[in-house]
Amino acid sequence: MTPVTSIDRSLSGLAWRWRGGNMDLGSAGLAEGLVDQLLLSRGVAARDLARHRRPTLRDFLPDPSIFRDMDAAADRLAHAVLANEAITIYGDYDVDGATSAALLILLLRELGVAARHYIPDRLLEGYGPSGEALVRLAREGTRLIVTVDCGAMAHEALAAAHAEGVDVVVVDHHKCAHELPRAAALVNPNRLDETDEAAAHGHLAAVGVAFLLAVAMVRVLRGQGFFAQRKEPDLMALLDLVALGTVADVAQIRGLNRAFVAQGLKIMGQRRNVGLSALIDASRLNRAPTCSDLGFALGPRINAGGRVGEATLGVRLLTTTDADEARDIAQRLSALNEERRAIEQAVQEAAEAQMAAQHNRSVLLLSGAGWHPGVIGIVAGRIKEKSGRPALVIALDADEAGNGKGSGRSIAGVDLGAAIIAAHEAGLLVGGGGHAMACGLTVAPDRIPELADWLDERLARGVSEAQAHKSLLLDLSLAPGGLTPSLVETLEEAGPFGMGWPGPRVAVGPVHLVKCDLVGTDHVRMVAAGADGKSFKAIAFRAAETEMGQALLHGSRGRKLWLAGRAKTDDWGSRPAAELHVEDAAWAD
Repeated sequence: MTPVTSIDRSLSGLAWRWRGGNMDLGSAGLAEGLVDQLLLSRGVAARDLARHRRPTLRDFLPDPSIFRDMDAAADRLAHAVLANEAITIYGDYDVDGATSAALLILLLRELGVAARHYIPDRLLEGYGPSGEALVRLAREGTRLIVTVDCGAMAHEALAAAHAEGVDVVVVDHHKCAHELPRAAALVNPNRLDETDEAAAHGHLAAVGVAFLLAVAMVRVLRGQGFFAQRKEPDLMALLDLVALGTVADVAQIRGLNRAFVAQGLKIMGQRRNVGLSALIDASRLNRAPTCSDLGFALGPRINAGGRVGEATLGVRLLTTTDADEARDIAQRLSALNEERRAIEQAVQEAAEAQMAAQHNRSVLLLSGAGWHPGVIGIVAGRIKEKSGRPALVIALDADEAGNGKGSGRSIAGVDLGAAIIAAHEAGLLVGGGGHAMACGLTVAPDRIPELADWLDERLARGVSEAQAHKSLLLDLSLAPGGLTPSLVETLEEAGPFGMGWPGPRVAVGPVHLVKCDLVGTDHVRMVAAGADGKSFKAIAFRAAETEMGQALLHGSRGRKLWLAGRAKTDDWGSRPAAELHVEDAAWAD
């Protein structure tokens, strides 16, 4: 790839490379076909540009029947609706689980069935369905249990449910082992026996799989004449939940997921869901939510219930029709989110204190007694970002047996979920699973050193290769005068952006810093100006203590440089202005 302005080593130690060809606009304004160029550089074939410019379900939704067991699952649910059976939706305690459960509960409600929900307590029950809970639900009268965002590896629990005579339908997206648990149906695009056509949708979050099941079930009921005397449910109205769960679970925003999010954001802007509307208000958003808001404002609040509060709060919020109840739950979730942040900070500081002793490790494995299991996933993600390596964080003595509960986050190109499944199969773990970028595990404390060595040996080569190819990918470069609100608006037309569909990154320069200082605790604030006489505001978040941040604060006087990052619109002034959220910088002289 051609170096951007000949930068092979930035202030962050990265080479700058073009993502899809040199789109140097200089100060001349936007190049024709910028949106198409952005799409092409993200892997869209030239012949397929039209449907990717405006992603819709009509163009991207597959026939649900391509997935194994989908028809069996739809038939079983349709039968339960027709027979008015007692149904319980068993969800995970995170956003994907809450939105998946809420989607099916709201749909069943429209079909005349008042389905129950069951969300396990993270601390007392742990991840996934337990045999004890499934048997108890069966004995309380449930005839059909649908697990969402969990169940793909729950062999013992599903065997207990089968012995009790209750049917279980599994709707999941986590990696599966070769042997599947016993279920009435197991719908998961990441089954190892899936067809290539279905496996191509392995990036779906569980809520996306749940939506496909909803489509299939409604189709079965339509074929049986169920809607001859009643209105069909509006499935499109559920896309706000699909968008939220997809983004919050950090699923790749490409293909069908991109259509889910694009259309779901439109529905969310209409505030049809009472609970989501209350959550938007509690998040102090005074505009329609964006993709970023789902991941950084709404999602964390719902997650807070499962992490440090009451696990059922999320699904209760998303399924209520009472505005007062919704407002109360949303406010409680916001308070829990603040509590979560404080707990998370303490665990992160303790985990970072262990990093120096593992400087030779390809995979960081950090553990401590008293660490709250509800925040270890977030801390693992922050450690991963800071170190550039896969990270696992384990809370010791997290269950009655004295086992540790761990959560891991990986880097692009290193499949951590597959490694954890292999470690479980090798006898190193009590339990574990996940997907390429994230995992969960249960481990006996005395096996942690062995697990660390095993993971390091298995993943060292992949981590080394991923790091060797690490660079900062840019989409275009421009002079300060080209950084305008209209440019930002044009760039956004190639969205929505997220994991797997990165937001456009621009390089602006050469510039000199008119002003550079510290704002908040560790943000670097700048005003940059170029030879074209134009200037703009820029900020580098959480960068003050980094090598780049120190260079900007103390070594940039009188020097020209390039700034790279995301172009954003600042609406605070009398007129909108473009600003740059800086991710990296490089000397231009």
